[in-house]
Amino acid sequence: MSSTLDFEIMRNERPASAAERERVLADPGFGQHFTDHMVTIRYSADRGWHDARLEPYGPIPMDPASQVFHYAQELFEGLKAYKQPDGSIVTFRPYMNAARMNRSAHRMAMPEIPEQLFVDAVELLVRTDKDWVPDTEGHSLYLRPFMFATTRALGVNSPADEFMFVVIASPSGLYYPRGIKPVTVWLSERYTRAAPGGTGEAKFGGNYAASFAGQAEAVENGCDQVVWLDAVERRWVEEVGSMNLMFVYGSGAQARILTPALTGTLLAGVTRDSMLKLAPDLGIPAEEGRISVDEWEQGCASGEITEVFGCGTAAIISPVGRVKGRDREWTIGDGEPGEVSMRLRQELVGIQYGTRPDPYGWVHKIV
Repeated sequence: MSSTLDFEIMRNERPASAAERERVLADPGFGQHFTDHMVTIRYSADRGWHDARLEPYGPIPMDPASQVFHYAQELFEGLKAYKQPDGSIVTFRPYMNAARMNRSAHRMAMPEIPEQLFVDAVELLVRTDKDWVPDTEGHSLYLRPFMFATTRALGVNSPADEFMFVVIASPSGLYYPRGIKPVTVWLSERYTRAAPGGTGEAKFGGNYAASFAGQAEAVENGCDQVVWLDAVERRWVEEVGSMNLMFVYGSGAQARILTPALTGTLLAGVTRDSMLKLAPDLGIPAEEGRISVDEWEQGCASGEITEVFGCGTAAIISPVGRVKGRDREWTIGDGEPGEVSMRLRQELVGIQYGTRPDPYGWVHKIV
């Protein structure tokens, strides 16, 4: 493993027992259990990145005046490690996650981390805690790299100059433990997720905190997820929950896909990008554009729009079966998962888990 930094190795002297680990892996849920170690790297304006460590997973001592607590200078990424049929362990397009973290860092006035250092940190943690990678079909090890400001100061006039980068890992079970079920979504007219010139394209925790009220409103109206509309006209469809949206027009050999274009208010999803490359190779043209709520409803009414799905790291693909709004409601197709959605999901999952060829070089072997 090559890196710009040497990692100090501090092993956990009290790792989970094999029995405890097996109990967790039998039913891991999502984000509830964590492996024995984490990686930490510090940054300061005068020293750059330094003090790279593998250390036991545990609390991080923080000064109450750390700027992250007061001005929310932080960001994160999400990717997974997968067990392959031959027992090896891989992750999926980690350099794309590293590049996106650096784009987020630029927007949040935070230091970029060298892409190779990002990947080296992920590899080190997975290699060390490889026994935590599930071998159950559909399960994976979720990896959460994140960065936050540690500068001790309450001045609001300038960004922090000290930061910490951390990678933690959590075994993850099936996103749909009882089978893939289409979700019902709520058209949010009261709240917006992001505005032009804002932080929408950054994977920044504040975007997610700002989404909770809209998600709660969706649940109050009997829906599973919230659909975000543009902040200016409240007309153009942008995202669903924390996922990118894709619209399928037609079926069979005539099927094609449209997804909202990246305008600076949408997150450039790794799964989204993968779908845009994979679909055409399966004979399904895919393009970026825009679609209004009215066009969505009318397209479903006419039968032109046959499927809609959200896509992201956690769910891979989440079919949308029904849409509700303040004064409208409609069903997409027959309300069930569509052929195109499920085919794309099957192909991408097959690449990730090693049951299908990877002609794109997306799979990155770790162990």
